[in-house]
Amino acid sequence: MSNHVRDMRAMAQRLYGCAIAAADPALAVRRHFQRHPDPDDGGRSHLVAIGKAAPAMLAEAMNHVRNPVSALAVTHRGNEATVPGAVVLTAGHPDPDEDGLEASRRIMALLASATGPHDRVYALISGGGSALVPAPRAPLTLQDKQAVTAILLASGLDISAMNLVRQQLSELKGGGLLRHAAPAAVVGLILSDVIGDDLAAVASGPTSPPLGDRQAARALLSGKGLLQDLPLPVRDLLSTPAEPDPVPQARNYLVGSNVISLRAMRDAIAPGWAGRIVSDQLVGDVADAAERIVSAARQAPPDRPTALIFGGETTVTLRGDGKGGRNQELALRVALGMRGWSGLWTFMSAGTDGRDGPTDAAGAIVDPGTLDRIAAAGLDVQSLLANNDSHACLSAANDLLVTGASGTNVADVQVMLIN
Repeated sequence: MSNHVRDMRAMAQRLYGCAIAAADPALAVRRHFQRHPDPDDGGRSHLVAIGKAAPAMLAEAMNHVRNPVSALAVTHRGNEATVPGAVVLTAGHPDPDEDGLEASRRIMALLASATGPHDRVYALISGGGSALVPAPRAPLTLQDKQAVTAILLASGLDISAMNLVRQQLSELKGGGLLRHAAPAAVVGLILSDVIGDDLAAVASGPTSPPLGDRQAARALLSGKGLLQDLPLPVRDLLSTPAEPDPVPQARNYLVGSNVISLRAMRDAIAPGWAGRIVSDQLVGDVADAAERIVSAARQAPPDRPTALIFGGETTVTLRGDGKGGRNQELALRVALGMRGWSGLWTFMSAGTDGRDGPTDAAGAIVDPGTLDRIAAAGLDVQSLLANNDSHACLSAANDLLVTGASGTNVADVQVMLIN
């Protein structure tokens, strides 16, 4: 590996760090309370934080709330942060588990205690909350929710489509938190991991009206050929007409998002480099996304080092039983697409939460030597990729980006460096 490539890999990793810093959940919450101080009306405050950034958001909020009487955070296992004066629970992600079920019960009990005439609930929401607090709607069980989650994750559906379904099956999603908190006023502080920042889609919208109804969810699943794969109780529930259930209103505030992190990456490009955000809507299948990135790279001006920045959240359709994630597979597909290109390049794709699928990696950084290193390890890229086993390829190439949990989540970021 040449020194130039090493320098470009280091730059890609530095830019990833800039994206994480821009999405710092504590700073986002602090900015909110500087603009909207907690009212001095004698009311009691109850704080609920759900998602991958929950502990950091909760810790900062407690510095600004005048009269907190209860505080609970639910985050993913592996993020073992503590918050003085609060309870922090961990649960499974992306697969819901018994710990998440118990956390859901704890949240609903806390909300039920917000009964004072001036009580308010601060709901601190970040990505990952859909899996962390399953709260199955009767008569569904946790096992039903686990089966649905597995089907949705393997389907290739985007996050909004998955959340439309999840909302119909949960007590807390799609405005459910508001119903359980009523009549207390709810203030939602939301760190968005959803492209386009639809607040109803972040963590399946616990403080927002639902994306649709049971009929819409059923039609979506039927159109994708997934309905018959669902457990019978889920199909029965989606087939049962529901009475209109007005969702109470919350005051929701967007405090952080993917595009803010992309701008921070652009502003941190090294002197002498041209940097621009190509797209903040890199969504859809990873194969299509890889083609877009490769096309943009091949069209970049040849007379100046260039950094092409992307953000979004792609999807992977599972066809095998390998280990990987959308960022790892995207990076590997870009490496294949750039094969034979004569210039120097480096590409990074990573999740801002520090985790990519059920692996220890945030994503990957690939370069012109990636495919040779995989071949030298005796592995066949195409065969492993067909089995969704991008992790094995990138591990052999020493190209995994392993950072540990970041404590935040604003979807994924990518940068293609061309020199």
